[in-house]
Amino acid sequence: MLYGRAAETAVIDRLLEAARAGRSGALVVRGEAGIGKTALLDHAVAAAAELRVIRGAGIEAESELPFAGLHLLLRGVLDRVAALPERQARALSGALGLNASAEAVEGDRFMVGTGVLMLLADLAEQAPVLCVVDDAHWLDAASAEALLFAARRLEAEGVVMLFAVREVHAPAFPAPGVDELRLSGLDPETAASLLADEARDLPVHVRDQIVHESAGNPLALLELPAAQREGQLAAEPYGVRVPSPLSRVQHMFADRIAALPEATQTLLLVAAAEGDGDPASVFAAAKLLGADAADLEPAEERRLLGLAGDRLVFRHPLIRTAAYRGATVTRRLAVHRALADVLDGDRRAWQLAAAATGPDEQVAAELERTAESARRRGGHAAVAAAYERAARFSVEPRERGRRLAAAARAAADAGQHDRAAAFADDAAHLVSDPVIGAEMARIRAGLADERSSAASAHQLLADAADAVAEPSPGLASGLLFTAVETAWTAGDFAAVRAAAGQARRLGLPDAARIGELATCITALTEPDGGVAEAAHAVRLLLDRDLAAGSGLRDEARIAWWELLLGDYAAAHRRAVTLERESRRQGAIGVLPRALMLLARTQLWRGAHRDAQVSATEGMRIAQDTGQSHQVVFLRGVLAHLAAIEGDQERCRQLTAEMTAHGAAPAHSRAKAITALLDLGLGRHEVALEVLSATVAGPNKLGTVHSLPDLVEAAVRAGRPELGRDAARHYADWAEHSGQPWARAIAARCAALLDGDGQAWDRALRLDESPPFERARTELLHGEWLRRQHRRIDARGRLRSALETFERLGAKPWSGRAATELRATGETLTTRGDDADPFARLTPQELQVVRLAAAGLSNRDIGAQLFLSPRTVGYHLYNAYPKLGVTSRGELPSLLSTVSRPEA
Repeated sequence: MLYGRAAETAVIDRLLEAARAGRSGALVVRGEAGIGKTALLDHAVAAAAELRVIRGAGIEAESELPFAGLHLLLRGVLDRVAALPERQARALSGALGLNASAEAVEGDRFMVGTGVLMLLADLAEQAPVLCVVDDAHWLDAASAEALLFAARRLEAEGVVMLFAVREVHAPAFPAPGVDELRLSGLDPETAASLLADEARDLPVHVRDQIVHESAGNPLALLELPAAQREGQLAAEPYGVRVPSPLSRVQHMFADRIAALPEATQTLLLVAAAEGDGDPASVFAAAKLLGADAADLEPAEERRLLGLAGDRLVFRHPLIRTAAYRGATVTRRLAVHRALADVLDGDRRAWQLAAAATGPDEQVAAELERTAESARRRGGHAAVAAAYERAARFSVEPRERGRRLAAAARAAADAGQHDRAAAFADDAAHLVSDPVIGAEMARIRAGLADERSSAASAHQLLADAADAVAEPSPGLASGLLFTAVETAWTAGDFAAVRAAAGQARRLGLPDAARIGELATCITALTEPDGGVAEAAHAVRLLLDRDLAAGSGLRDEARIAWWELLLGDYAAAHRRAVTLERESRRQGAIGVLPRALMLLARTQLWRGAHRDAQVSATEGMRIAQDTGQSHQVVFLRGVLAHLAAIEGDQERCRQLTAEMTAHGAAPAHSRAKAITALLDLGLGRHEVALEVLSATVAGPNKLGTVHSLPDLVEAAVRAGRPELGRDAARHYADWAEHSGQPWARAIAARCAALLDGDGQAWDRALRLDESPPFERARTELLHGEWLRRQHRRIDARGRLRSALETFERLGAKPWSGRAATELRATGETLTTRGDDADPFARLTPQELQVVRLAAAGLSNRDIGAQLFLSPRTVGYHLYNAYPKLGVTSRGELPSLLSTVSRPEA
């Protein structure tokens, strides 16, 4: 019975009941040591009738050993890994060392998490699964990352994941996106009831003292009575300061261990340091130290350590802590040396490190080997940890610097930017190779830029370019190109000019191109500086990247430059390929950016539903992978859609989040999006004021697409003169871009300002405008025709605009088109709700339905979308009634009969 935990056990029971019904959930239970976290997990296991239970724990001694916690958790189901989809099986096999030839995709650290999700879902096909992880704060980083990645994707598998985490005097265990339950101490009445049942032999006044001193901590309430009986708990008057209940309990455990025979103490210490609970390893190491299996009996009698199945288990995590920390340093070192003698592979290396007392090149080399092993298994956080520790044991400063540099690269790949910067900073002071030093500077500059410290980033890049100019002028040029980009993004035009001057001073082969780039950018500061110069600057960067590498990240950067140049068709083709390749390669770290680019191009093409699907998925993955910059961009796509649809609350919420978490360019985009919302809702003066301020800033290329909005707002507000400069700048950019659709919109701006029929003809003759913009042109032209008393001509334009706006869900705009159409004498019929049944689907359902219609199995769909097959089936089951079908076989014909824009 758990005293005072009715509400908490009810939460657990609801999760288990949901799992029996095929639903999933995850929960992190937080609280101080002894507060009842393990007891709550035990309650879950005891209540898990009909569920398969998988149980593991984080082990302090193995908290830096990559995937140690995951291996401990999954050791009973490893035979099921081979049956997973190929990429997930390969990733998980490599991570757990099941196949020496299995290697994770370089650069990807989340495919292992997808493999964990698939494995749990596969197990749940036979029976619901309860996955329990105690002491999760001691999990190694690679295991924690994989398990939390899976936990955030649980939906309809019939899986429950529970994590117990100590909050005080323990490493942090951040778990964004996972529900949490915090345990506090028991109230005095409940504590007294517990003692009345568990320690009724003690006098009431002694029990009252224990209640007072325990502060409601259940473990203290259970252990302090034993201390009283053994004479370890002296009576203290109320008001006198006593040690914390936890410290007293820990001392009690330490005292009990100290009272054991020396050989039993040795056995406990070996078990605490070994971490895995493997009897063979523990007894083998203990034998080297003069203890054997028979010495376990006294510990079992005192309920400290015992065999549970085929593992040695401490009754409570604090006992393990007491056994390890209560031993002398000399005894701990001896135990680690003995364990190193009986273990092999990565575990041997980490035990050798724990046994070392100072720099030792043999230990450093062993740790470096484990780092490379972790790299092959996709554990970049583990690679960083191993290299950092290898550096710590390195004898020569040069080797220490080399290993710190490797740790910095791995930490950067793992998204651990603070650690990467710290390692890079330390390495920079130790390495003599200027090329490695430049690489470290690039890492540190990347973090500085992400933290909106562009000046620091620029200085780091400039200093590195100076250092590397002679041995590697090409690298120096690349650093200064990056310095110019960084300064431009931050609006620091003086730094842009400084980088160009530095390139000339160093005599770099690309000095002329860097100078030309800087000239174009700094032209934006001139009173009449326009977007044409900025477009030329982007073209220079695009040409540079096209001539460079062709990795996934290079392709993403090229697609971004194409977007800025208005070449949406080329950007779309590249984004489609990039998204497909990111999925195929399992490059989840690149996928959010690919989905952001795809969503931007889908929005332009009029595939608004597709854009919502892509942006929603990208947001989820970006949040999981800590890519805050991409989260802001993806919010921008969703906010833009909300603005077009007239969803004021959602639009303003998303733009507020963009402003709160993004840099200056994100602020400009957020303002431009809210102005589009205001324009659609007829708030022309408000839109004009916001847009006039936004486009006047230095981010001219980022706000170029808002110039036509400013022109329309000015005309509708009766102040056309305020739109003329915007129309001129947009026309300049349209010519420079060479895009027919941009020229069509420029012609629309001219027609709005001058009422020129020929300009309207040009705007409509160039028929490559994106659908939303084409419909806006038709609406504006229809209004103009009606004012010219050409009602019959106006109706055709207005009907076409209305049809497009309705298809796109642009309610404010369709309302305006309908009003104008009625003013021509047209009688409108209400558009049926069944015009597009796919509009009823959620973004996730739409993704699943499309892939199912293409013939993919639930398993294949799950592998693409990083979902379990059962969750895929759940989404299909929910989609069928919305679409009016009963099976996946009907989906292809339904898709072909409903007109939808190309994705």
